[in-house]
Amino acid sequence: MKILHTSDWHVGKVLKGQSRAEEHKAVLAGVIDVARREQPDLVIVAGDLYDTAAPTPEATRLVTRALTALRRTGADVVAIGGNHDNGQALDALRPWADAAGITLRGGVRENPDEHVIDGTTAGGERWRLAALPFLSQRYAIRAVEMYELTAAEATQTYADHLGRVLGRLTESFTEPDRVHLVTAHLTVVGATSGGGERDAHTVLGYAVPATVFPGTAHYVALGHLHRSQRVQGPCPIRYSGSPLAVDFGEQENVPSVTLVEVTATTAAQVREVPVTAAAALRTVRGTLAQLAEIDAPDAWLRVFVREQPRAGLREEVQELLPRALEIRIDPELVPAPGSGTRVAQRAGRSPRDLFADYLDSRGHDDDGVRELFDELFEEVDH
Repeated sequence: MKILHTSDWHVGKVLKGQSRAEEHKAVLAGVIDVARREQPDLVIVAGDLYDTAAPTPEATRLVTRALTALRRTGADVVAIGGNHDNGQALDALRPWADAAGITLRGGVRENPDEHVIDGTTAGGERWRLAALPFLSQRYAIRAVEMYELTAAEATQTYADHLGRVLGRLTESFTEPDRVHLVTAHLTVVGATSGGGERDAHTVLGYAVPATVFPGTAHYVALGHLHRSQRVQGPCPIRYSGSPLAVDFGEQENVPSVTLVEVTATTAAQVREVPVTAAAALRTVRGTLAQLAEIDAPDAWLRVFVREQPRAGLREEVQELLPRALEIRIDPELVPAPGSGTRVAQRAGRSPRDLFADYLDSRGHDDDGVRELFDELFEEVDH
């Protein structure tokens, strides 16, 4: 059978105030084109369909239309909720999804069998997929208790709970003539973050060892980390990565989807298919004169300016590079705290004096900024 594995669409993403709706339309059209060309038997969307738990109607339309178009290629489609998604809201779409022939699992259900999906390809290959949406710490304990596993103890970790839940969902992975698959939205120990994930759900005890997955699985399709990568473990484990760079920390990633070919008796063969529809994210550095010489790429830019801070500098950079979304003074030019600068003492000092000391400590030498502060302070004070 052939599987198209994708995740972390983050539809509805706004980057530094810039909507990426048109890029998402192009990216998802690219994913659909890959599906039409490759004709997979199964499409897995491993979570974070949306960027926010309260998506706009436009974002909802885009996601539902994309899932529908993927289903119309003839593939079975399974999508799970991620940490950015509202699991209950996704589950509210299940009547629509069921009618469209799409399997949608937003949150963990009371009956674990609802998370074990069976299918057969047109060529007769039977498959079974254990689909586990993102679980918070609290809901991981609740899932353990719902599935009547041994009582969750205070000393047990998130990884312990996830391991027990996955063990329950994959306990039937014993048939030699069936392809056994897992999809989940989580962080595996040893994997590399993409750069734009929500930190609280990649650290603070949320990482699990690869040993939570059974050696009987033919392929594990993960979401959550935005860089496509293989993870060492007892079976083939992979993140597909995001099909577009979500934040500037991901500018080195190669947006793609993953294609997998596997049978019940042969190992998974994996290849990446790049998705290049979204604008790239780039970081550039230089003085104004150097920035003026840049042949601005068709990309969203983060600019580190090698100039002393002054009033109007941001506007000058924006005029040179209209696609600059983030403009900052190069960190190398910012003096380290306490590097020979006078520490302002609040007692007996006026706001003007304190602000002047702050500017001196940060290397500002533009009188216009001081004058502007004086004007604003005068207006507020009166």
